[in-house]
Amino acid sequence: MAADVPVQSNRVAPRIAGPGMRPRRAVATARRLFQSHRRAVRGLYSVVLALVAWEVVGRYVVTSKLMFAPFSRVIVEFGRLWMSGELEHHMLVSFSALAMGFAIAAAVGIAIGSLIAVSPAVGEHIDPLINALYATPLIALSPILIMAFGIGPASKVAIVFLLCVFPILINTTSGIRSADDGLVEAARSFSASRGEIFRLVLLPSALPFIVAGLRIAMGRGLVGIFIGELFGARAGLGYLISISGQTFDIPAMFVGVLVLAVAGVVSVAALEYLERRIAPWRHFDLKA
Repeated sequence: MAADVPVQSNRVAPRIAGPGMRPRRAVATARRLFQSHRRAVRGLYSVVLALVAWEVVGRYVVTSKLMFAPFSRVIVEFGRLWMSGELEHHMLVSFSALAMGFAIAAAVGIAIGSLIAVSPAVGEHIDPLINALYATPLIALSPILIMAFGIGPASKVAIVFLLCVFPILINTTSGIRSADDGLVEAARSFSASRGEIFRLVLLPSALPFIVAGLRIAMGRGLVGIFIGELFGARAGLGYLISISGQTFDIPAMFVGVLVLAVAGVVSVAALEYLERRIAPWRHFDLKA
């Protein structure tokens, strides 16, 4: 009787996770999360370092309470103003005027910019006026607008509109004029009408420029709402900053500044997200 010959199996024994496998998996997971959110993580690093520097400078460098306040005191003052309802009221007044002025400026800027880009005759008539107004320090007109519209929200909306409309208008015009001629000729070869060429070719090509103009305009709008409430207002973040500065309430003054800064960061991030959604071809990773 033949002796039994042992049969070798080709199956690989399952690897048992040892003590060193879990740290490796954790490192790999953290690396994947960093790669997918590296921009947000790096931005968070910068913000944290800036806040730490703010706290250190306020506690050990500029110790005068009449000139500066550490970040911790600003946060305490933020909580006090928020719990009292005063901060919410100021934010509602400022951001409602900002939103209304920005929306009107976006509609008017995109409409006039598109008209200038597609009609050379209109551009020849309006370009000198636009260039003159854009070069004018419109902030100097704030007292006139406040006297004309009063210290209510109408004057703030007018100031925000004037500061926001020109970046949107100019970027819209530049975006439409920079559209690829080959795409336009291809659309014409398929018997597309002027409206279809504008809607399907020119406007999509100009979207990244328009969003860039909106981002610039948002920053100018935040400056405009502050200036409008600084000269004449009964409420708003600019009013809060002005009154706090006059009474040497430095933490409350920095609360207003901090809220405006955070609003600028959030609004720009929202517009960047909008640009990624409507024009994803504008964003790509550089590869070696």
